[in-house]
Amino acid sequence: MRKSWLLCVLLGTLAWGQAAPGTPPPPKAGQAAANPGTPADPGAALPPDAVVLTVNGVCPAQPKTAAAKGTVAKPAAAAKTGSGAPADCKTVITKAQFEKIANGIAPNLTLQMKRQLAGVLPRLIAMSAAAKKKGLDKTPQFEEKVKFAKMQILTNDLQKSIQEEAAKVSAEDIAGYYKANPEAYQQYSLERLFVPRTKQTENDAKEDEDQKPEKLSEEQQKAKQAEEKAKQTESEQEMNKLAESLHNRAAAGEDFAKLQKEAFDAAGMKVESPTVSLPKVRRTGLPPAHAAVFELKTGEVSQVINDANGHYIYKVTAKEQLPLDQVKDEIHSVRQNQKSRDMLDEINNSYKVETNEAYFGAGVGANAPPPRGQNQRMAPSPTMPAAKPQTPPASQAPAQSPDVKPN
Repeated sequence: MRKSWLLCVLLGTLAWGQAAPGTPPPPKAGQAAANPGTPADPGAALPPDAVVLTVNGVCPAQPKTAAAKGTVAKPAAAAKTGSGAPADCKTVITKAQFEKIANGIAPNLTLQMKRQLAGVLPRLIAMSAAAKKKGLDKTPQFEEKVKFAKMQILTNDLQKSIQEEAAKVSAEDIAGYYKANPEAYQQYSLERLFVPRTKQTENDAKEDEDQKPEKLSEEQQKAKQAEEKAKQTESEQEMNKLAESLHNRAAAGEDFAKLQKEAFDAAGMKVESPTVSLPKVRRTGLPPAHAAVFELKTGEVSQVINDANGHYIYKVTAKEQLPLDQVKDEIHSVRQNQKSRDMLDEINNSYKVETNEAYFGAGVGANAPPPRGQNQRMAPSPTMPAAKPQTPPASQAPAQSPDVKPN
């Protein structure tokens, strides 16, 4: 079973390797010798009919027509091995046959993968021949497994075909998309001022940890919670006023780095204040709620933008339009992704599913949309963030913050 399991892993690895991000294209003829890190294929010079695998003790499968005509006869008195097969029985696989099998699994296999396949294939040949002798290929279960396997293979082949078709993006298509979405390819240089929402209470928290826990009555707990809430509200209000004050000073032209240090000092932050400079920022570089920043003119300062972490103030220091030649590969990926998604959606929306709850029970998710099988190498739309923003520590200048609400 170990080698059968290995083949499953091998096949899965080979299939994933064809679509894995960053997978380099197969080397062209002559490249292996030029790259010292690429092992040479020792069988490249062998003719197609050269035998590369021999499985002794397993008779080759005979075509049904040949068996019917009696063109292949098994010697009745031939010596047999322990498995019941004639001693001189063997299955040979030529280079052309082996490469046909390999290319059927996944094209452009590396030498290492070919060696793995060569280590697994003889066992599969022997085991499948033994299974046929037991008639396991004639059972209803086998037929259903074959049907299901065919559906899976065809589905994978269809997805691959769609990806290949979607990858055919013309230069005219790229130029048209660039012209229709100029804002997606604008690049900004920004300065950002970050004011924490509340003051740092690290010292108070340390004092609480040093004290031994005490049991409080319900009334005392409520009183303590009310006191803590009042302190937090007062702290938030103080930092709100500070943010508005710093905004007015920033709009008047004061240095952002100076104002940032003041903000952290006022908040009682014990860490170094974050860098205010944000060069080369695209629209995907900030959360959607910060998008108003990109409507500012050079030299303008934004209003205070509030979120769960604190307050943000931006200034646009420069803005440029990236040339088409610099972003054409990015646009190619965007259009490939869109075309692939459209083709998959057309198929997924072409059918509806009804399930019998009396058999499956309720909530089987029959009406849920099927997965799209999006190619992970494709870039997201330039007008959408690549992933859900993560909230960095307040000690750093957050590049993105979730749930941002303009003031």
